[in-house]
Amino acid sequence: MSSKISKPAQYPFSDSFPILNEKVSGKSLVYLDNAATSQKPQCVIDALTEYYEHINANVHRGIHELSRKSTIAYEEARARLARFIGAAEAEELIWTRGTTEAINLVAGSWGLDSLKEGDEILISTMEHHSNIVPWQLVAQRTGAILRYIEIDDQGRLVLEDFPDLLNARTRIVSVSHISNSLGTVNPIRQIAEQTKSAGALLFVDGAQAVPHRRVDVQELGCDFYAFSGHKMCGPTGIGGLWARRELLESMPPYHGGGEMIRTVGRDESTWADIPHKFEAGTPNIAGAIGVAAAADFLEDLTFEAIAEHERSVISYAIERLSSIKDVQIFGPKDLVERSGVVSFVMGDAHPHDIATILDGEGVAIRAGHHCAQLVMHHFGVSATARASFYLYNSKEDVDRLAESLGLVQAIFSTS
Repeated sequence: MSSKISKPAQYPFSDSFPILNEKVSGKSLVYLDNAATSQKPQCVIDALTEYYEHINANVHRGIHELSRKSTIAYEEARARLARFIGAAEAEELIWTRGTTEAINLVAGSWGLDSLKEGDEILISTMEHHSNIVPWQLVAQRTGAILRYIEIDDQGRLVLEDFPDLLNARTRIVSVSHISNSLGTVNPIRQIAEQTKSAGALLFVDGAQAVPHRRVDVQELGCDFYAFSGHKMCGPTGIGGLWARRELLESMPPYHGGGEMIRTVGRDESTWADIPHKFEAGTPNIAGAIGVAAAADFLEDLTFEAIAEHERSVISYAIERLSSIKDVQIFGPKDLVERSGVVSFVMGDAHPHDIATILDGEGVAIRAGHHCAQLVMHHFGVSATARASFYLYNSKEDVDRLAESLGLVQAIFSTS
């Protein structure tokens, strides 16, 4: 199942994404909600269609030809994504429904099995709720203590305090690679080195990083890394957890059922080898194949070109929005420390009103707390408007956003 594409001559190659030809409120769609989910290129859509039309069958269980083909495609997809994130071997990649399930898997398997009263879990106030709530639940059940790395007035981790927060009781540090609400890019390699020196493990939420930059889990030096397919041009309902083999082998299963067992007796069972020990039941076969096609698509474009294009667009966006009266932008001022997210408030206009008015102009953004209420509390706001950019966005999209915000300004200046 080939998903190779001919590389477009120049960015933003919106022609590869059929949905970008849609009209919203009679206007051409400007899609700026990429931190929530990305759009899908034709090659990913074709890969899903090809699977369902030609080889749809359950994996691992059947002797017939379709099952054999489906199993090969499914396991080749695992190997493809393992290479995509720099894993040492395909077996270190566990398929999940996405980043949220990957975090819950580690918290519920490693955490409940390894943590005890008085142990410490270190996360940050920058985190998405999916990297807070599972650790809260585990702490409540084990007696472990949850501690936080704070953020500064630009939404960066206060890493000067990090060595003091680490101690002999710290068992795991869990932080995002890139913030979904601020776009802050965290220095994971530095964090990994300090975490390792304290004898703790490092979990990285890579949901916002994998779509935008080349990730090599071995170079980063982390112990766990999670990502979601739907944010990197792949289908929804598929993602991955990478972990070092020795950790996966030591962890108990997270879900019980078919496929994850070796033997089942009346009173006890034994487990399959990794990765299947953590993949109970029929998996998202089509999703795995689709996200492998997305990995091909992104690597064909090259992450160097993606990064160069996104820096240009985000720089222009910050410049344009900063010139609009009453707009306050959150996040790092240095573009080196920022990814493609621009969160902002605008005078007396509630972010939900901003998003509603922009939707009427065909511009799709997100408004709310972005599952990051601790970030909102830090900045003293209940919500922000968030425009998040990806490889198919252009400076013309930024102009449409800015012009639509002019309409918001006009409405609220006369109300």
